[in-house]
Amino acid sequence: MQPFPQPTRDDFAARAHIMKALAHGSRLLIIDELSRGERCVCDLRELVGHDMSTVSKHLTILKNAGIVEDDKRGKQVYYRLKVPCVLNFFHCLESVLSARS
Repeated sequence: MQPFPQPTRDDFAARAHIMKALAHGSRLLIIDELSRGERCVCDLRELVGHDMSTVSKHLTILKNAGIVEDDKRGKQVYYRLKVPCVLNFFHCLESVLSARS
């Protein structure tokens, strides 16, 4: 098995971009909800409690980071996790929170 190459500055910048996309409570809530399956924007709007424009901006940030993907069906747009392994990060966060106590 080949060892991973040493990360470059660009690699760290790409990682920071993803971390920034995760760095908002509403986006974490959306990801948590999508862990249960795909949802239409209207369902996510109700869950997050913001207007459609705000929820769409959050979803665009998550999509641009490569965390979610969408599927347009008629007038509705459905979102799902593109990389469910992002949920592993949630488990790591919980460990950090527990260790702080």
